[in-house]
Amino acid sequence: QVQLVESGGALVQAGGSLRLSCAASGRTFSSYSMAWFRQAPGKEREFVAAISRSGGSTYYANSVKGRFTISRDNTERMVYLQMSSLKPEDTAVYYCAARGGIVQYDNTRYDNWGQGTQVTVSS
Repeated sequence: QVQLVESGGALVQAGGSLRLSCAASGRTFSSYSMAWFRQAPGKEREFVAAISRSGGSTYYANSVKGRFTISRDNTERMVYLQMSSLKPEDTAVYYCAARGGIVQYDNTRYDNWGQGTQVTVSS
């Protein structure tokens, strides 16, 4: 229903900042709740942040609260994840995800995924 493409991943030193972008195709972008998940080597895919369809509500994992900010632009069909004060523990492949309903925290509730973008934070 919607195609997602992430970009912006990079190698960054601890304490640095990075902004990830997710570009969505299709005319019904505003009907989708959007989220970011991440998966580190040997770890399960985990919830990072989510934003409601209108952009009026945001949700964050405790591990990133206060450091990451999710936002969306429904006109341009874009979702962003602004990351600051990065830690080595943030190293992972970051995925953009969409679902045609309210925000959920479980990755299995999302059926639209991007290809992922690598974020590596050096200590």
